Amino acid sequence: MRNQTPVVEFIILGLSDSPHLNLLLFVLLLHTFLLTVMGNVIIVTLTLKDHRLHTPMYFFLRNFAGLEICFTSAIVPRLLHGLLTDRNSVTLPGCFLQFLLVYFLSTCMLCHGSVMSLDRYVAICHPLRYGTLMSSRACSQLVLGCWAVSFLIMFPPSFMVPLLLFCGPNVINHFYCDPAALLQLSCSDTAHIEVTVLVSSTLILLGTLTVNVICYIHIISTILRIPSTTGRKKAFSTCSAHLLVVVILYGSAIFRYVRPGQRGVQDFDNVLSLLYCVVIPLLNPYIYALRNEQIKASLKDACLGAFSVCLRLP
Repeated sequence: MRNQTPVVEFIILGLSDSPHLNLLLFVLLLHTFLLTVMGNVIIVTLTLKDHRLHTPMYFFLRNFAGLEICFTSAIVPRLLHGLLTDRNSVTLPGCFLQFLLVYFLSTCMLCHGSVMSLDRYVAICHPLRYGTLMSSRACSQLVLGCWAVSFLIMFPPSFMVPLLLFCGPNVINHFYCDPAALLQLSCSDTAHIEVTVLVSSTLILLGTLTVNVICYIHIISTILRIPSTTGRKKAFSTCSAHLLVVVILYGSAIFRYVRPGQRGVQDFDNVLSLLYCVVIPLLNPYIYALRNEQIKASLKDACLGAFSVCLRLP
């Protein structure tokens, strides 16, 4: 094994080997990426500019939107570049960096999603104590806690993955540097890192999912006690949209990563990865925020203000 030439770059196969299909996928994914970034940028801008949105709920939403911009930017631009090139290659350090960024940002997004569920739980189930429990200091500590937990989860793989030896095939059967695809190509003993990835993925996925489930059990039980039928319908409409995203995200991620034996990437895994790397980030800003009445009112005011400014221009 030591006499073999070490791998200095990887070839990423992508989603298809058909030029015509790649062109179609490029157009679709480019529009998806632009819509995702635009939706999240709108959320960040509105929640910063409009004083009516300076509340804990929108503070967490702004941070979540920023994370989604970073997450999609770590995957989709390289994917778009690969769809237009015959040979989509990435250097060894570049592949490791993408893997660590995706691992870190996805973990942080899951933690933020749980914090957002916790915020809604306090707002609906303990409205009188909401201002005290969700103070500015508490919100900042929760966000910093998400970053700290994500860093701790990422810390072991960040040391273990660069130590792997790659001396054989260098073709990644995926559209980004996925950990399972990397482990499949390594000529080192990957048992320890497979266990590490499995344990860390299980902890973060099942841990954050448990927080979401517990929070929404209490939220739904509280909503059922609301005497107003209109109030119940409105609350259930918002919750059902949120829960739909949670089910799709956690279902695909758990099936993809919380399982033994990370070697051997299946083609269906690429579809699951595409679902939570591209589709879910597109749905989140529109389901979480742009259906929100306060966000829509703020967006309307911002558009009217911009229109009036344009009319006054010479």
